[in-house]
Amino acid sequence: MLPERHQGDFFVCDILDAVPKDDMGSMEHPMFTLSTKPDTEIRSYSNGDTKITITPSVLGIANIHDKDILIYCISQIVAKMNKGEEPGQIVCLKAYDLLYQTNRETSGDGYKRLHTAFDRLSGTRITTTILTGGHETTSGFGLIDSWEIIRETRDGRMIEIQVKLSDWLYRAIQHKEVLTIHRDYFKLRKPLERRTYEIARKHCGKDREWKISLEKLHQKSGSRGRLNKFRWMIKDICKHNHLPDYNVTLDKRDIVTFTPKVQSNITKLRKPGSSYTVDNLDGYLDPRAYETCRDLARQKNRDWYVLKSEFVGLLNDSGDKRENISASFIAFIKQKKSM
Repeated sequence: MLPERHQGDFFVCDILDAVPKDDMGSMEHPMFTLSTKPDTEIRSYSNGDTKITITPSVLGIANIHDKDILIYCISQIVAKMNKGEEPGQIVCLKAYDLLYQTNRETSGDGYKRLHTAFDRLSGTRITTTILTGGHETTSGFGLIDSWEIIRETRDGRMIEIQVKLSDWLYRAIQHKEVLTIHRDYFKLRKPLERRTYEIARKHCGKDREWKISLEKLHQKSGSRGRLNKFRWMIKDICKHNHLPDYNVTLDKRDIVTFTPKVQSNITKLRKPGSSYTVDNLDGYLDPRAYETCRDLARQKNRDWYVLKSEFVGLLNDSGDKRENISASFIAFIKQKKSM
């Protein structure tokens, strides 16, 4: 995994408590290339009734690392929506903040690569039957409609950028067709690791397990390599086991199984009175309470990570040493109003 280049809170413009969000459409289907070299081949993908055609620009199809920009923008909009605002599909951001938040280099080369990423995102054209917000898009659209540098330094570095998201993506955000992803997603170095995590997050969530054949995972990932090479790469992911949230195993029948890591952490309950954090709170919850809390959060249309952050703040601010964290957290969520 990449080193954590920046210390501090996850930051999206003026929203300090924003958490990373990804849209479910591109998590489900391979809309980004896994190649780190220019990929200029037109791609077609189908799964059931869903069909996608991806047409590259001369710079190639947007890659999985370019997607950091969309995750950044989605996170900002959802955070503002959770605060009762109604943001439009034009997002104003600072280049440094985007690089900082997504664990990218802030050197001159980092800014140049960001510039190219914007060009690939706006140049990649998608035609798909995927519904977002109840609408089916059959005409071509870009992953972003447009982008513009508002200010730049004397040496040409971007300072402020204005991005207009596509109608397709903006509808998905408006209808909450997004999922929270782990912050360590941005520390995953290899494209297939990122894509595998996305697929697991979309299908497994916090269920006890999710199984998929290696061949089907190969198709959903968008990998262009042969199945034998793909098998070797998945074995490598299983060996290192550093995907956020999930353990991954591959058996002799070529079945890939994903299980939430929180289940293995339940046995490592910490003593009451130690420091609570958003990341270690899961270790205080028994499995049944964990699922109850997740279900309550979904029923109330509340952000899981935001709820945990608020509860942790309450515990730490009050110096709370309550014994039954599970019951307390359930009661805390129940008193929250639905969004």
